[in-house]
Amino acid sequence: MQKDCTITGKIWLIIDHQNTLINDIDTDMIFHNQYLAITDIDKMGQYTFDNLEGWKDFVSKAEKGDIVIVGKNFGAGSSRQQAVDCFASLGIQAILAESFGAIYKRNAINSGMPILTITDIDLSELSQKEKITIDLEKGTVSNQYINIQPFSKVQFDIYKAGNLFTFGKKIIEK
Repeated sequence: MQKDCTITGKIWLIIDHQNTLINDIDTDMIFHNQYLAITDIDKMGQYTFDNLEGWKDFVSKAEKGDIVIVGKNFGAGSSRQQAVDCFASLGIQAILAESFGAIYKRNAINSGMPILTITDIDLSELSQKEKITIDLEKGTVSNQYINIQPFSKVQFDIYKAGNLFTFGKKIIEK
């Protein structure tokens, strides 16, 4: 399955009451451990951010194709794959963060979920549900107030293949 190199969607700035991006959102806040018995990816989305104060209603607002923007250390904590899969279940196209927890980053890349590191952002110039376009190959955002690091070559190759397993199969078949 060949994926597009550009994605367009409306943004969700995951901010606190002071209008700053929330830092240190761990996997328990993304997908609480009380739901770990759920194994059907299609059912995971309904619990996204269910344990994140101020964002428990995210699921009722988010739409397929949206893009999430968060602060530093997103996905810290456990190796909980559900914390990646719940976004895929909702149809979230990408997650932009100032930094990611190491295990979360690896899980997301392996799953083919576009996660991109923000190098500069001016929140005063952005608004909820604003539409942006991200060029994954070039590492650019249509809005001049968000700058990101481009994918590494291997991250881009895994994304284009769909996930790490499909990417690996293509290497073996060559």
